[in-house]
Amino acid sequence: MVKRIVVAMLVPVPWCPPGTEAAAWRAALAEDVVDLLARLAQAEPAIAATGPDRPLAEEIAWPGMRIYDIPTATVRPVLTAATADGFDEAAIIAADAPDVPGMILGKLLRPLSGKPVAVSPAAPGPGLLGVAARLPAPDWLPDHDLDDASPMSLRRCAPQPSLVESTPDWHRLRGPAELAALDPALEGWDATRALLGG
Repeated sequence: MVKRIVVAMLVPVPWCPPGTEAAAWRAALAEDVVDLLARLAQAEPAIAATGPDRPLAEEIAWPGMRIYDIPTATVRPVLTAATADGFDEAAIIAADAPDVPGMILGKLLRPLSGKPVAVSPAAPGPGLLGVAARLPAPDWLPDHDLDDASPMSLRRCAPQPSLVESTPDWHRLRGPAELAALDPALEGWDATRALLGG
């Protein structure tokens, strides 16, 4: 049985809707991502946070949920911690995509049966929604954040570009344009929905 973990990484959120308090907005986005991860059947959920974000992580974590303390909001410290905890596969998701469907996360993990690394691009970009890796992660996978990396930048580091599999993209809420991508018909994202007035 493959032991998997999916980690919501608390990332900077540079924008919030007018009339919304920035800290409350960031917390709502992250809470919705964590709530989705907590309901996944095939992977253990966790949160990764730098020191200043530890209180937010504790606020939104479900009982018993792992919280990884990381020095920087980048992927290698999370992958290293997950390896030390005995996981075979790990996925790291940006905690600013409140309406991401579980299906998107499943498709991010699926290629790991044949490839060491998979990535889900952020739409419309730049950056990634998430990255997944078999553990221990390959030495050629660079440490990177989710805001600036791309499938192409990771493929350039691989011995063969085909070792990095791209999976379907999804939007992150990093600016006003992404609000239009939220689908009211999708279940979940309750905390974000509440801040936006339902």
